Amino acid sequence: MKNAWVLCLLFLSTITGMILASSGSHAETVFANASVTVAEACTMTATVNSAHSATINPGQYLQPIGETILKVICNDAGGFSIYAVGNANNEYGNNKLLANVGGSLNSTYDIATGTATSGSTSNWAMKVSAVAGTYAPTIQNSFNNYHDVPTTYTKVAQLSSATDTTTGSSVSTTYAAYVKSDQPAGNYNGKVKYTMVHPASEVPAQPQTTESGKICYYANASDAVGTMGCQNVSSSVMLLASNFSRTGYGFAGWSDVFDYQTNENAKFYGPQETITLTPADYQSPNNGLSLYAVWVKSAGNLQDTNKVSELCGTGTNALTAAPTDGTANLDSVSALTDQRDNNTYAIAKLADGNCWMIENLRLEAEDTRSDADKALAQGYGTSSTYGNFSGLADAESTGFTSAYTANSLYYSGTQEGTASIDIGTSNYPSYRMPRYNNWNNQSTSANRPQNPTTNWATNSTTNAGMYSYGNYYTWLAAIADTTYYSSGDHNTTSICPTGWQLPLGGTSTGDIAQGAIDTANKVGGFSYLDRKIGGTGSGQTTAAASLRWRTFPNNFLYSGYFYTSSAGDRGSRGNYWSSTAESNSSSYYLDLRSSSRVVPGSGINVKSTGHSIRCTVSAGT
Repeated sequence: MKNAWVLCLLFLSTITGMILASSGSHAETVFANASVTVAEACTMTATVNSAHSATINPGQYLQPIGETILKVICNDAGGFSIYAVGNANNEYGNNKLLANVGGSLNSTYDIATGTATSGSTSNWAMKVSAVAGTYAPTIQNSFNNYHDVPTTYTKVAQLSSATDTTTGSSVSTTYAAYVKSDQPAGNYNGKVKYTMVHPASEVPAQPQTTESGKICYYANASDAVGTMGCQNVSSSVMLLASNFSRTGYGFAGWSDVFDYQTNENAKFYGPQETITLTPADYQSPNNGLSLYAVWVKSAGNLQDTNKVSELCGTGTNALTAAPTDGTANLDSVSALTDQRDNNTYAIAKLADGNCWMIENLRLEAEDTRSDADKALAQGYGTSSTYGNFSGLADAESTGFTSAYTANSLYYSGTQEGTASIDIGTSNYPSYRMPRYNNWNNQSTSANRPQNPTTNWATNSTTNAGMYSYGNYYTWLAAIADTTYYSSGDHNTTSICPTGWQLPLGGTSTGDIAQGAIDTANKVGGFSYLDRKIGGTGSGQTTAAASLRWRTFPNNFLYSGYFYTSSAGDRGSRGNYWSSTAESNSSSYYLDLRSSSRVVPGSGINVKSTGHSIRCTVSAGT
């Protein structure tokens, strides 16, 4: 995170005009509000003054062993905390010095932690000290003396109020060791991991214990919302999309480690990626696999063209284009917030070099904010009519007569569990489907479990509550235009945030989806992306092709569809609208199926069908 800050000020300017007339005077007053947001700047850096290594003779005690200065720059009014945990051999909680004796590891001679004093066993310890001349934090839990290295994240220092972003706060870490006279010669190596969290009340994520023979899903953040359970697995399994959400963060996929930000061995998976498991992939002690939500904090707004250009361009702060071999990491991923409703979406620079939203759109039908706030959010595009959400009807309250005027968004606007929802009514088209809900095998919301048991996804990947599935939109809602019927071209306005647009679609050769993309690289297109991730751009029938779309960070989902009075194919088929019309009644879309069929942008469906949406923006925009 940038160590940048800006001055925050708020003032009201009053503009008063006087109109003089024979009958008297009239005054008009308007107020202009000014608002500045201070960028968050909280980082921790390490400076090694002397290496944590030494030679100790048998039967001796040595301290201090090396010194590292941890410096925190943080402007969080809630302060910060520093936590420590043993991490020998990159294993969370391992607080031993691992013995390499006679040229190989031998756990018989490992040195455990203690207070590093003489005794019946060899032992080592850690110490944390405040550094003079800084805004020194308070040392916690007696770590100001040599102390056992903890086996779980333990707070070692805290500063409870705002800190100075120039001077900062610093602590010193060092170690001590005692070895018995009969300790064999060799090299003994351990590691302590330090993590800074803010505000000071925040607690770092901890690893979880997985049920035997299952994949279990964890939110990996104390402020995340949602519930997920575990999934029975075999050698090959399609992962479950996320039912977790977190304010101010985008969901970027799953990782097999909770500390993916700093763990060099972290693996990343798409929300519905299919993975092949071997016994080595299961984690002790219960021979299961824990998967943790990968959260990316918002770096700004989707409508901020400067921020988008910074991330999606080619400068020093630009995202790295994801490779096509499945080895992508967090360098390709960021997150931005939609000003229209404050939903945050993970974005990534994919293999085509363009930035894409890697979560399905969740935009609501109605914006109840003031006109001024709507204008600030910039709306959908150039049309003022659709810029403030008017013209986009909610399916539960507004009907339509044909595909030509089908501008409905298919969801009720009420989240499952917060209201009484009647599922399956025959009063078409006022069918009410709760957003993010897919418990379609139940007849009423009362019958749907809000807190599913740990075996809730045993038999079907469609039985998980999928926040990630987002909302369904008809094509005319997707392009934010109820009057557009033409074929053979693409619409330039869309429900996407200003500056973003729907991907191009069309047939595989000779259309705008190919010609404009290949020569000018202006916007993202489904067919072009398919070729860049190893496809043909024209449609395939291989499991590998389907997998490429669902691999991190592409993250496309089998989010299904909605038509007439029901939703279908969740967990087995993904349908995403393009901006390109095929005829007056039909448009092109991405057709992604678990039956190994991929039609990248040249599938055709009627405009009144509800499909998912991903938005894209060209590199350098």
